[in-house]
Amino acid sequence: MSAAPAGWRLLVHDQLPSTADLIRRCAEDGADERLAVLARRQTAGRGTRGRAWESPPGNLYLSVLLRPHAAAREAPQWSLLAAVALHAALSPAAPGLVLKWPNDLLLGGAKCAGILSEASLAPSGGLDWLSFGIGVNLAFAPEVPGRPTAALPPPALAPEVAAAAIMASIDHWRTIQEEQGFAAIRAAWLERGHPPGTALSVTAPSGLLAGHFDGLDEGGALRLRTALGMETITAGDVHP
Repeated sequence: MSAAPAGWRLLVHDQLPSTADLIRRCAEDGADERLAVLARRQTAGRGTRGRAWESPPGNLYLSVLLRPHAAAREAPQWSLLAAVALHAALSPAAPGLVLKWPNDLLLGGAKCAGILSEASLAPSGGLDWLSFGIGVNLAFAPEVPGRPTAALPPPALAPEVAAAAIMASIDHWRTIQEEQGFAAIRAAWLERGHPPGTALSVTAPSGLLAGHFDGLDEGGALRLRTALGMETITAGDVHP
């Protein structure tokens, strides 16, 4: 165990294939929520759509486990909450961070952090557990084919320091959601995300869409104003 905010347990490993795989096994074995796993290096890290995530020592590889009392349809809203929490935790060290829907962080238009969300349903149909695999380029910006990358500005945060800040931020925004509802998380995301009118293209299940960002709907889906009208997108890769 390593230092963590009150109520959290943080397991630190020198090396793992993937923190996301370990947190999933812990969840399936019945581990309580607010468990976090940090690896100093990953040998089989992955991002969204199964992409490889290069994991050199010095960057952050963190997965966290939550068990919210929530309907399955609310899982994407929790992904946006995690994005807001990540932005809030890192922005003191890197002014100028911008959220890219749903939960990537950009610095100067280049990706510096991302979140891989996973969920499992309970027999009741609600969420049994949620996990967020969080990767942050604290010190290095590995190359990603076709996509610019960036690292946070020096001096680099220690992974344990960044992890503690993120866990505390998740607690903070979770409390806000419990007290004020998802509307407060949606508003916080919009304050940190693409400015309205930003030109975006989205690789969605229906194909490639191009248009301008028009905010989020009440459930957190992306609204894209295209030449043919408004599109509401619940899943897809966004390209600024």
